[in-house]
Amino acid sequence: MTKTFYAVLANSLVAALTNTFVWFAVTFWVYLQTQSVAATSVMAGIYLLTTAVSGFFLGSLVDRYPKKTVLLLSSFGSLGLFVLAYIVFISTEPAVFTNASSVALWTLIILALVGAIAGNIRTIALPTLVTLLIPEAKRDQANGLVGTTNGVSFLIASIFSGLVIGFLGMDWMLVLAVGLTILTILHLVAIAIPERQIVHAEHQTNHIDIRGTIRAIQLVPGLFSLIFFNCFNNFLGGVFMSLMDAYGLSLVSVQIWGILWGVLSLGFIVGGLIVAQKGLGKNPLRTLFLANIVMWIIAVFFTIQASIALLSIGLFIYLCLIPVVEASEQTIIQAVIPLDRQGRVFGFAQSIEQAASPLTAFMIGPIAQFIFIPFMTTGSGVNLIGTWFGTGSDRGIALLFTVTGVIGLIVTLLAMRSRSYQQLSKNYRQPK
Repeated sequence: MTKTFYAVLANSLVAALTNTFVWFAVTFWVYLQTQSVAATSVMAGIYLLTTAVSGFFLGSLVDRYPKKTVLLLSSFGSLGLFVLAYIVFISTEPAVFTNASSVALWTLIILALVGAIAGNIRTIALPTLVTLLIPEAKRDQANGLVGTTNGVSFLIASIFSGLVIGFLGMDWMLVLAVGLTILTILHLVAIAIPERQIVHAEHQTNHIDIRGTIRAIQLVPGLFSLIFFNCFNNFLGGVFMSLMDAYGLSLVSVQIWGILWGVLSLGFIVGGLIVAQKGLGKNPLRTLFLANIVMWIIAVFFTIQASIALLSIGLFIYLCLIPVVEASEQTIIQAVIPLDRQGRVFGFAQSIEQAASPLTAFMIGPIAQFIFIPFMTTGSGVNLIGTWFGTGSDRGIALLFTVTGVIGLIVTLLAMRSRSYQQLSKNYRQPK
């Protein structure tokens, strides 16, 4: 592992911490201000939709320009949007933010979330830097370290987002975000990233180049199927992203929920460190699918009762497996796609895989609010399963989680038996 890689990783840690901190804190704050599950689900939809649409463009930037330039562009974008969000906050009467349909509220939300999303370019750039800076035999372990870094940022952001919103307020959260982003920029300026030259696969690289990216993916049998499998998983995963905070906050206070997320985020770190130490085995694709099977089994049972202990245990194991899944996909793409195309392929994969999640996020709030929650409060679910499953709004959300887990498990088991799975496994072992 090179010193440059560690320096970039440390810089990305602070950037990811800041962006995750903003995302969590704004979500907590909006729910506490409006008490609206629909509002938080729409927020998740905006976040995921912007992430999905931006992947194509950001991937092209990563391939077209020096990596350091791209990372700096990301941080400057975040900084400008966080400053604008702060201006909106301090210039608006606090009572306005309690109205879930307020224009000022949604202006603030969009500025803050898009500022956090500007950091997604690092998510695309980091795997290409692993290819650039790390020998192939060590890349799965380096990808594990990337997962560990994400886990550390998630842990710290989880703890402090709840505490800052609970004790200091939204204004101090934005001030901290601006300060941390400035520190990230100053540190990044001092890092020298050795790029020999930018080699383009084609003469025309001044556009998003989706066609060329699709051709590169098509050359690897089974890679499209992997991307669309992860797309489907994210379609289901949008349920958890939209409703987990509402469910957790129905069990504990915002301060406890933030601290709990911080503790649970150790799962990211544990999973990433295991990959960094042990690697992913001879067949990362098989590792990816086995991890998904375990994750969906957990999703079936971790809300089966209204227990913060059961939820915490399930989430911890679930979070341990996320770095395994992410490192597996990254390692496969790094092995089968040339470096000059990796930014676009990683960006394309991000866009396609995230494409279903906004639809889920926009739909799932109303579905929970008008179907599952009534089903478990005043509907037939009270008599059918309420005696052992429990009743109330939180149990409606819990039932939705369980149904999602069952669907995900069935699809994963079927996909693992597919021809595409066999083709990609073979292709990874004998990369072109």
